[in-house]
Amino acid sequence: MSTVYTIAHCSDIHFGKIAHAEVVPALVDDINAHDVDLVAISGDLTQRARTGEFQAAVAMMDQFEAPTLVVPGNHDVYPWWRPWKRLTAPLRKYRRLVQRELRPTRVEPEVAVLGLSSPHGATVKSGRLSAEALSTMRTFFDEHASQFRVLVMHHHLTRMQQLGRHDIMGNADEALTAAAQARVDLMLCGHLHISHIEPVDIVSDRGANHHRMVVASAGTATSSRGRQSNRGVNFYNLVHIRPDSFSVEERRYQPDATAFAEVRTTSFDRVTSLS
Repeated sequence: MSTVYTIAHCSDIHFGKIAHAEVVPALVDDINAHDVDLVAISGDLTQRARTGEFQAAVAMMDQFEAPTLVVPGNHDVYPWWRPWKRLTAPLRKYRRLVQRELRPTRVEPEVAVLGLSSPHGATVKSGRLSAEALSTMRTFFDEHASQFRVLVMHHHLTRMQQLGRHDIMGNADEALTAAAQARVDLMLCGHLHISHIEPVDIVSDRGANHHRMVVASAGTATSSRGRQSNRGVNFYNLVHIRPDSFSVEERRYQPDATAFAEVRTTSFDRVTSLS
């Protein structure tokens, strides 16, 4: 069955900690070669939110042939040695140099994509969604109930069983419930620097309602900060959305070939309701 819509999902770019001189152009070339419809970047464009790092990220995004949808990560707020700015206007530089919009959207006949900003200044690395962001999520996906619904953010809403203990958002339970009520089909996130795909079953209202959402956690696309089994390697995802199914293709950078190549593809039926 032919692909209806393709999203390139990359995360944790971390300009300032780029792993290989060739990895950024290799990422751009590989994404452009796949004729994608959208490039979704789920945060951490920079390592320390420096001006030059943001400028390098923007220069990279300008090379993508497809439109981009980007949200910030915790490394994109002012660093801890700028405490006043970190607490009072944590994303001021990001909004000035990258984009002002913190809740970007992309709507096509087949797909509705919403990005939400989860980082804030009053933490070391965690995130949370504001009440306004949760309201935006519900309203946006209610308006696009017939489309395949994709949520893009940096932090995780739930722990992925196969990864063991890891960071999740401060108000994860509330945000996860909102995502289930909004019938989100696919969440694209990062933060962990580990490439991993896992379906999550969400039970609410004392077991009366069930919803299945697939979480695609992208590895670090270009930095030297891979963790655990992904230490020293770089990944990004290609999401292929079809009328009755969708798949997430994990692509790994091969330094010897200076190119990305498919490692594995995980496929799912487009059936999100279990009851």
